[in-house]
Amino acid sequence: MTSANPSLDARPAEPSALAEISQETLALTKRLFVQLQRRPSTLVAGVLQPLIWLVLFGALFAKAPEGLLPEGMSYGRFLGAGVIVFTAFSGALNAGLPVMFDREFGFLNRLLVAPLRSRSSIVLASVLFITVMSLVQSLAIMVTAALLGYGWPGGGGLVLVLVTLLLLVFAVTALSLGLAFALPGHIELIAVIFVANLPLLFASTALAPISFMPTWLGWLAALNPLTFAIEPIRAAYAGQFSLSAVVLEAPYGQLTAASCLGVLAALAVGLFLLIRPLLDRKLT
Repeated sequence: MTSANPSLDARPAEPSALAEISQETLALTKRLFVQLQRRPSTLVAGVLQPLIWLVLFGALFAKAPEGLLPEGMSYGRFLGAGVIVFTAFSGALNAGLPVMFDREFGFLNRLLVAPLRSRSSIVLASVLFITVMSLVQSLAIMVTAALLGYGWPGGGGLVLVLVTLLLLVFAVTALSLGLAFALPGHIELIAVIFVANLPLLFASTALAPISFMPTWLGWLAALNPLTFAIEPIRAAYAGQFSLSAVVLEAPYGQLTAASCLGVLAALAVGLFLLIRPLLDRKLT
């Protein structure tokens, strides 16, 4: 039986919820990239600072004593993994700033009253934007390190590097977004970022191995999330990209690459679950 009103038969089907959320997320992510296009200095500074670290520190410790680094590794190759991770970490730690500025300028309130299918798209857009930014910056550091003669991970090693960086970025982005909704303003958020950046860098294995540190600092470095990201990447650069290979000699025992990735994955899931009630409360 045909319908009495042919126009009803020709009406297109409504898009699914997943399609609508994807469309909203992509639109909000595009807005963030438009902002970046108008202020490209953000991207340039995010790449330039770690490049300076890589070049200057690599040259400063180029004549480090033999035996300081494991397996006779050059300091430039040793440092490269630390700078790559620190670049991704710094970018992800800034993830809450766009959300904070939207809060302060009232744009977030406009989004909250807009007919969005899911307000989770606001958070997903920030995660997607920061993930792309962090990976681009980290890849720029990797290319520069390769040009300086510090090596390049093989195919399997490159996959390990990308997976490690993604887990770290997800974890730190969750923390930053939680701070963006918990702190009163961008001044406080920037203060937290400045306070957290350098101590976490120096209390990790980015610049020196645990064996070179005093006992108390070695324990801090062995518990630092940055260390769990640095060591698998360092092993990938050394050609040891097997997940079962021991990559970290910690005071509490040996950790394999798989164990380090497991810690990062647990940290990312735990932080997202921790901030979920806060996001639900602030986005309703």
